[in-house]
Formats: sequence, structure tokens, C-alpha cells
Amino acid sequence: MLSHPVTNRDPGGTEMEFTDTAEEAAFRAECREWLEANAERRPRTSGVLSILGEGLDGGGELARARDWQAKAAAEGWAGIHWPPEYGGRGASLIEQVIWAQEAARFEIPDHVFRIGIAMGGPTVIAHGSDDQKRRWLPPLLTGEEIWCQLFSEPGAGSDLASLRTTAVRDGDAWVVDGQKVWSSGAHYSKWGMLVARTDMDAPKHSGITYFLLEMNSPGIDIRPLKQMTGASHFSEVFFDDVRLPDTDRLGGVNEGWKVAQTTLLNERAALGELLGGQALADGLVDVARRAGTDGRSGLSDPRVRQEIAEVYANSEILRYLGLRIVTAISRGGIPGGEASVIKIAMARLLNRAAGLGVRLGGPSGLAGPNEWWHTLLAAPAVRIAGGSDEIQRNIIGERVLGLPKEPGSDRDTPFNELPHSVGSLR
Repeated sequence: MLSHPVTNRDPGGTEMEFTDTAEEAAFRAECREWLEANAERRPRTSGVLSILGEGLDGGGELARARDWQAKAAAEGWAGIHWPPEYGGRGASLIEQVIWAQEAARFEIPDHVFRIGIAMGGPTVIAHGSDDQKRRWLPPLLTGEEIWCQLFSEPGAGSDLASLRTTAVRDGDAWVVDGQKVWSSGAHYSKWGMLVARTDMDAPKHSGITYFLLEMNSPGIDIRPLKQMTGASHFSEVFFDDVRLPDTDRLGGVNEGWKVAQTTLLNERAALGELLGGQALADGLVDVARRAGTDGRSGLSDPRVRQEIAEVYANSEILRYLGLRIVTAISRGGIPGGEASVIKIAMARLLNRAAGLGVRLGGPSGLAGPNEWWHTLLAAPAVRIAGGSDEIQRNIIGERVLGLPKEPGSDRDTPFNELPHSVGSLR
């Protein structure tokens, strides 16, 4: 997908690359050869739930995921973008994207490690001391320890800098009080990436510090949230006088916003898992074909064919937007607003495709549980997770359309002088 000889200039002026360079093609072939030898291929008509990150809450599946991660690490296929001195391959970011693209074709139980390896590990590498790197990186890479993200709060989701969980210095330790929510996999994680307020007198972006918190510490109450799908992928986490040593602080005191940006920017490592044109459409063709044999509207119905074609076309649009992002990364640049456009369009597409899949399934499709039923119930979460639709529209307005920023007078105001509608200051 990334080549310099074959290019096309889109109306916005960005030259996109559609095939691999010779080096990238060789790396892709190496990835595919190892995956073919060590994993099962995913059926062409499957894979929707893997995109949503659903389906693993612990137990035997968690053990299988750990075994997979240990094997991948032992053979050099874990954290491939990490520097070799920390157990990685020293691969380029674009090679990380290629790996993700190829891995998406196989049944791999690795999503519980993505937060730690794709986001947490690079943050420790960028901001941690030598002792912290030796302590946290090896067991993270091998799957011995799973990490979660303790960022969002009931009153600080889209506006993360408004967080109100506090960490108060007490000698060589910190005492944490507050609440986080929507923490993926918190109930089976060993460590959590925590941002907490450490200076109430500083402006909201300036009084935050970043910690790594052991999730079995006394005073932590983890409550899994039951979703419409029946899964409990997310949790809310409460902190009541939780003590953590200062050695578990990452970066400087009150410099946590900068460290947190490193974590969030590394979400780009998952770009290769964007939907392609066939991932949803093939599944819909399959269910439509089966519906036709049962006397329901199927592929013989021109309206059904049109709806599937629209799903395919919109999936392809998303794929080409993804190529713009991949092209920017390949050239060492930073993508613009394309990721926000993809985020909004993906949520709509999943909802539309899942609705069609359920409808084509007839009464049994509505009754569930089945893949399309599950996807329909999970799709609304895509509109919230990773930044709500409203935040994405603001980004598009500012970075793509050049509109003025949303008015805000709180960036330089001490946090304890800001109005709050949730909870109370400690």
C-alpha cells in the first residue's frame, strides 16, 4: 500500500501511495510468512467483532492471549516498533502499520495487550528512567503484565484536562482519591496509566501528573460495567486513599499533560486495523445469500444489493482515507484531520451495516445473539470511545476547515477557580 512509484494526487493536494516500496514489500512478506505458520486465518465473512475489541473478559481466553503474546515476543513479533534494546525490532512506524494490516487477517487474541504495548510502552520509553524501563518494559512485552488506561472521568471525558482525581504528596508517596470510568480491561490488568491532579492552584493543563498504578493496591475498587452486548469490557475504578510510591511517577511533577499526549499520540500505531472494502461487505453478502435460500429478501432483491454496495463503497472511502494517513506516516509526517473523519464515518458505517445484517437475518437475526446483533449493540460505543463525535467535529472544523477554535477562557485560570458540576474538590 505504500510505494513511491505509484501515486495519485487527491483533490486536497495530498499525494497518496498505493503500493509498498521494495523494503516494505519484503517486510510484509516476512510478516505474512510468520503469521501463516503460527496463526489461523480469519474467515472473509468474519472479523467485525475483532474491530470493536469485544469478546475477551478473562478466564481461558485470557490465558490463550498470554500464550500468544509470549510466543510473539520470543520470536521477535511483539513491540516491533520498540527499540531493540527494549526488546523490539527497531522497525519503523510504517512497518508497525504493515504488521497490523497483516495480523488483522488472522485470529490473534492480542487486543488485551494493545493499550500497554502500543501506548504504554512507548510512553515509558520516551519519559521513563532507566530503572523504570528495566522494571516495566520486559513483562509488558511478553504478556506477563496487562495494562489499562485510567484517563477518563465522569466529568472529564472529552475535556480530559478537567479531571478531578487527586494525588497528594505524602513524603516519598502519593495518596490518590477519585474515580475513573470507561477503563478497558481494568478488571484483569496489572498496571494502570493514571493521570491525576497534583496542583489545584495551577491552570487545568499544568497541574496534572502521570503515574503507573498497580491495580491490586489497597483502596482500589474496580466495578465492571455491563454493556448492551452482555460483555463487561469497560470498568469504573474508584480510589480511596490509595498510596503509591513516587518511584511510580512517570515524568515530572505537574508535567503529566505532556506525558499523556505521548500516550494518546501512540494510538496511531493501530491505524493498520482500519476496515477495508471487503470486511463488512463480504459478511453482508454471506448473510444475504443465506436469506435468499430461506425465502427472505436476499441478493435477488435490488434494494439489498444497493445497500450492500453502499456499505462496500463507504468502506473503500475509509480505506483510502486510511491510505492518506499511512502515506503521511511513511514520510515521517503527522496526519491531519483524516483520523477524525474516519472515526465519525466508521461509527456510522458500523451501525448501518450491522442494522442491515440483523434485518437480513430475519427473526433469528433480531433475537440474537449473533455477530450482526452483537455489532449493532456495540456500535454506539464507537461514537464515544477515543473521543466523541462532537470532539472529532471540532477537530475537523479547526484543522481541516480552518474555523476558529471553540471559545475557552479557562486555559489560564487556576483549576480551583473553575466552576464544576460533578463531585467536590478534596
